[in-house]
Amino acid sequence: MSLGLGGAGAARAEAFVHQALFYHGDEEYLAGGARFIRAGLEAGEPVAVAVPGDRLAVLRGYLGPAAARVTWLDMAKAGRNPGRIIPGVLRRFADRHAGGRVRIIGEPVWPGRSATEYPACAQHEALINLAFAGRAATILCPYDAARLDRVALADALATHPVVIDRRGERASGGYAPHRVISEYNLPLPEPAEAVAMTFDLDALPAVREFACHWGARFGLGAASVGDLELAVNELAANSCLHGGGGGTARLWAEDGHVVCEVRDAGTISDPLAGRRPADMSPHGGRGILMVNHLADLVRVHTGPDGTAIRVYMRT
Repeated sequence: MSLGLGGAGAARAEAFVHQALFYHGDEEYLAGGARFIRAGLEAGEPVAVAVPGDRLAVLRGYLGPAAARVTWLDMAKAGRNPGRIIPGVLRRFADRHAGGRVRIIGEPVWPGRSATEYPACAQHEALINLAFAGRAATILCPYDAARLDRVALADALATHPVVIDRRGERASGGYAPHRVISEYNLPLPEPAEAVAMTFDLDALPAVREFACHWGARFGLGAASVGDLELAVNELAANSCLHGGGGGTARLWAEDGHVVCEVRDAGTISDPLAGRRPADMSPHGGRGILMVNHLADLVRVHTGPDGTAIRVYMRT
């Protein structure tokens, strides 16, 4: 089976090319991925592959000696939090090779992603188009068309302007990334029960102590408690400075995670807040960037009535 990948020619036609690869089974996955990688190597482009670990090993072995010329990343680790992928995986690689075109395979959506994680994955795929607008990059995102549900495949059509499948390469008729960003900006479900405290600038030490105490009570180890403390401090400080002078922090246990929510009266107007490398961002959001690097998952709901940011730490 050979999937039509016209990426090399398309990449030359416009600065940024974002493609979804709909594959059925290992043969199509390997054929499509290997062809994309080899086209990049033949063109002299730096190539990175960020896919889940089991796929990583298979694809790397399939390429043979050419694999030594590729940067390999386990997306299940580096991209477990979808909010970390743009700054910590895609931009990190692209910025290291800023002098020319780069080529990246990134697989942020795979069978086994939880229903809690998925909205952040869909928003991430939409936000790639904003983050790389005008950049010389080609990004291919594989989708397991045999095992992912209809919602994930429909969202892939909306977040990728180009689709590749058994029929070849074509423009996506459903491309609408801003719609996906908006549709998944939903109020977050209420926990069954939670502990809570309100805070202002003077209470930042107290909110850090609150997070550490309850994080440990709910099962976090010492290292994760430290990460939670940093994350909560960044979010609470942002609330004090940009969210009306204070807010509310809540903690609870949920499905093997400790979850901390910081809620305030502010609104996040920049969709890429927390996803730009800090030294390149004139728009703030550095606190959220740190949180994205610390947490296993970050979920955000923002609107005229305020903003809630949830940090998930695995126990």
